[in-house]
Amino acid sequence: MDILSHGLYGGIAFGRSRRRQFWQSFFFGVMPDLFSFGIFTAATVLGLVSGPDWSAGTPDPSAIPAYVHTLYNITHSLVIAGVVIVAVRLLRRKFFFPLFAWPLHILVDIPTHSDAFFPTPFLWPLSDFYINGVSWGTPYILLPNIALLAVLYAWFYYSRRRKQLSTI
Repeated sequence: MDILSHGLYGGIAFGRSRRRQFWQSFFFGVMPDLFSFGIFTAATVLGLVSGPDWSAGTPDPSAIPAYVHTLYNITHSLVIAGVVIVAVRLLRRKFFFPLFAWPLHILVDIPTHSDAFFPTPFLWPLSDFYINGVSWGTPYILLPNIALLAVLYAWFYYSRRRKQLSTI
């Protein structure tokens, strides 16, 4: 899935109560891609490293540095996300719900990434198993994704507005 959609799904799923919670949830929704590809993309844009040629479409995964693959494995693992969520729960003595946008990101990626380019290693480091999904860039995945986000946010804003009007 694209990074913006991940943030929007995180925000609508776990950040509906307050604006701050929305942005925290949005952040944890984009965090797996931000901490893997985002670092590499920023370094490429700043001219610190050279990147693959994207003009002909998706590059060969071997053209992406090994550290990006490692960070991708870490940030796209339900095992790692689960350990972090439990650790935060133990430290805070309560759940930090915006953090649940992270495993939501992974769950959305599992069926929307093919083995052609960065399949989702959701059981890493326990297993290299992945599901060969359908790329999120295909129109029959991308267009319903956009429509679903539009419906979810329209419903949310309509519900909130109706609630505000009923308290007047």
